[in-house]
Amino acid sequence: MNFSKTQQDPKRKYVGIGIVVLLHVGVVYALMTGLARKVVEVVQAPLETKIIEELKKLPPPPPPKPKLPEPVAQPQPQQAPPPAYVPPVQVAVQAPANPAPSITVSNQAPPPEAPKAAPAPAKDPVLVAPVINAAQNCRKPVYPSISRREEEEGVVVLRFLVAADGNVIDSQVKSSSGYTRLDEAARQALSLCKFQPGTADGTPTQAWAQMKYEWRLE
Repeated sequence: MNFSKTQQDPKRKYVGIGIVVLLHVGVVYALMTGLARKVVEVVQAPLETKIIEELKKLPPPPPPKPKLPEPVAQPQPQQAPPPAYVPPVQVAVQAPANPAPSITVSNQAPPPEAPKAAPAPAKDPVLVAPVINAAQNCRKPVYPSISRREEEEGVVVLRFLVAADGNVIDSQVKSSSGYTRLDEAARQALSLCKFQPGTADGTPTQAWAQMKYEWRLE
């Protein structure tokens, strides 16, 4: 098929022009009769429906934020007014009419002070040792039988601590007779004696007394 010949055919050319003219006439007629307005309304309706649906899908607006209370200005403390200025009081001081007394300086040394008397030394109390009257206030110690059989003899020296009431509260062997039996027999017997207590400045006091006892077979 030859397209060049078809395009050069006058019949086909006139048919195309007629179709275009008819289309323009139809458009003019539609405008005059309101057909175009109906087409616009039909096209506009779906658009409005779609816009309304999209508006419905939008989330609701957030609630309005509560208003914060406005800060209340606190009243400032009133400052007391400064005290009124009081001028200082001027005091006039008058010098004494009489001149100050003169001071005389002497080059002579002061007389030496008299030496203070030394305190008297403490006086020791006068002590008197306890005394025993063996013949009146003391029983004679018993000679141990074993010592008698063994013919034991000797001299023992004893010490006694005598209380202020004259009783013996302690006793010791100061010097032995050479035999323990004789020493203990004399110590126990003489501890029961009643002493005249020792004194300090005439007052009875506790003191030590010493006694010698001789063991001799008769």
